[in-house]
Amino acid sequence: MTPHDRLRTSAAVDVGYEVFTRERWAALARRSGTNLSDAEVGQLVATGEPISHEEVVDIYLPMAQFLSLTAQTKREGQRAVDDFLGEDGGVAPFIIGIAGGVAVGKSTTARVLQALLRKSAGGLSIDLLTTDGFLWPNATLEARGIMGRKGFPESYDQRRLVEALAAIRARAPEVATPVYSHLSYDIVPGELQVFRRPDILIVEGLNVLQVSTKGASFAHVVVSDFFDFSIYVDAAELDVARWFTERLLTLRSVLQEPGSFFHRFASLSDDDVTSLAQQVWDQVNLVNLRENVAPTRNRANLVVRKEAITSLSGSCSAVREMAEGTRLPDLSNRKVGLPLGCGGGHGDS
Repeated sequence: MTPHDRLRTSAAVDVGYEVFTRERWAALARRSGTNLSDAEVGQLVATGEPISHEEVVDIYLPMAQFLSLTAQTKREGQRAVDDFLGEDGGVAPFIIGIAGGVAVGKSTTARVLQALLRKSAGGLSIDLLTTDGFLWPNATLEARGIMGRKGFPESYDQRRLVEALAAIRARAPEVATPVYSHLSYDIVPGELQVFRRPDILIVEGLNVLQVSTKGASFAHVVVSDFFDFSIYVDAAELDVARWFTERLLTLRSVLQEPGSFFHRFASLSDDDVTSLAQQVWDQVNLVNLRENVAPTRNRANLVVRKEAITSLSGSCSAVREMAEGTRLPDLSNRKVGLPLGCGGGHGDS
């Protein structure tokens, strides 16, 4: 056994998470005026992912309120520093990073938090940036021979992502970023998403908590350097593998347009699609999760752990889990572990 192997197999380091049961976390919510209707919840979820109104109230509402409070604390602190320095450079955006593996529920978490923050932020602008837009176009991935590693760190234009976040943090009047289509499974040529000095920015993606500096910038700046708060959405590998398969089956039936990437699977049987999904999961997504995504979990300020427990009818009936740890004294650095309901069941990107 090499020294590296001994290090890798040693006991995990306690990074200081404070544990919340679902009941304790839900009790924190101030429930007036910031809830979402059932119709609004339905519009926010990823294709094929069930999420209940109860889950929004119990989990996402206190999470959004916690983030709003943390953002407000940062703004007040920044103004105090500006007063001391005799400067008024404007308040930089509060940036939230959301990480986790494929199909675990990052996208839905990001969209629900964005909607709740918009309802409670008192006129502040809340924008969402997904790192899918910084994937190299499929033609580039094919030319480099890494199409089969789409979603791995080397498949992203890391430098462009870092530069975009730096410009947003610096309150540039407009920052344009590429747009990714899950219909075509590729970057949309000529289409851009424009950010105009958001007050709060949510950044969602597989690898946003990584510290690898390869291809980021000459100054070795990484994406997470811009985060004021970070969330890792976690679940057992077997659960996420099942959610990935269920999502592919759903997408095959939903995205029937001839131009859709998933249209090619329309004529396959459920068994064939399930077999394909398992192959993709084992050879691509699971490898990426273990090598690049899961090791970043303990860098997050908050870990949301999902565990689906199914009843005999197959419907999700309960969840339980929590990260272990202790309280850290500073609110801005607090590590929080909490359980999330089974609404994350089918997952998203």
